[in-house]
Amino acid sequence: MEHPGVIVIGGGLAGLTAAIHLSKKGVPVQVFEKEVYPKHKVCGEYISREILPYLESLEIDLLELNPPFINELFYSTRKGNSIKANLLLGGLGISRYNLDNFLWEKAKESGAEVVCDAVVQVKLGNDNKFEIATASGKKYKSPIVLGAFGKRSILDKKLERNFIKEKSFWLAVKSHYHHPGFPEHQVALHNFKGGYCGLSKTETGAVNVCYLVSYSSFKKYKDPKLFKEKVLMQNKHLRKFFNEAEELFEKELSIAQISFSQKKAVEEHILMMGDSAGLIHPLCGNGMAMAVHSAKIASEVILAQEKNRFSRKNMEEEYEIGWKKTFRRRLQTGRMLQNILLNPSLAEVSQSLVKTIPSLLPKIISQTHGRPVI
Repeated sequence: MEHPGVIVIGGGLAGLTAAIHLSKKGVPVQVFEKEVYPKHKVCGEYISREILPYLESLEIDLLELNPPFINELFYSTRKGNSIKANLLLGGLGISRYNLDNFLWEKAKESGAEVVCDAVVQVKLGNDNKFEIATASGKKYKSPIVLGAFGKRSILDKKLERNFIKEKSFWLAVKSHYHHPGFPEHQVALHNFKGGYCGLSKTETGAVNVCYLVSYSSFKKYKDPKLFKEKVLMQNKHLRKFFNEAEELFEKELSIAQISFSQKKAVEEHILMMGDSAGLIHPLCGNGMAMAVHSAKIASEVILAQEKNRFSRKNMEEEYEIGWKKTFRRRLQTGRMLQNILLNPSLAEVSQSLVKTIPSLLPKIISQTHGRPVI
């Protein structure tokens, strides 16, 4: 089956936003997503307000979901020493369960064709069109493909991407909790041995708790509930929260082998978006906004290519330049912050410095966020 426009592999934030953007400009779009919405995803569920103007230009109003407005960061070291800082732009607390489904419906309304099927093979053929095969045995062709298939996928292996060949030692675990006393305006980040844990309220009133941990720290306990008791709760702030909160999920969600290695924004002529192009450390709290912003960059180079009829090579180069200019510094800052915060001595020293010079923390935070995206 030949498709005249764009095929998007992955129906997450980046994939769905690109589908909406391109569809509204008259480009035929097919979105392939292997899961059925609504569904929960492992995610910090905090989205920076920097992307609100862009979404509003696509007639997407996230305020329809009634999310809490978050404008304060509360951070603590392993020893429990804490500090607060104002978030200049701030963000919204929105569950992926509702947000992805909201965008899924918007994509359909905009005219995009959404297909519940997994793409298992994609390659550029001799006729300069992509050949795509799905798990159901169907085959498709399209001149342009956007990759938005997340942190780690079977397609990464098929494409022989460099990062997939490296061992990754990170595990992410998420659950929702009922805790009416948790401040709606606050996102909390607490260190523990081997990782850090983020907490923030969502539009449902539940507190999203998502932590990243090295596998070497987790493997001694293996069970998330035991790990929570033996390791997470050694931080007094996490201990207080868990003692007062009621877990809402029957079982925590988890993702293993999370890689923060550098990825290419264009791989085998596929324009990669969101986590498929590069993953920022969760402690920076900006992965969701970056995914949406990457969709804007990809959509605009595709529209420019169609209008000006320049080559695929030019389109790929423009996308890589735009992606690096927008996100490279943020990713570098994220890697640096992780190295500091996961080192107990450096974490304590850095916090003492920030307490002495309070203006430092907002400046550090600003390095992982962008200006409002118009």
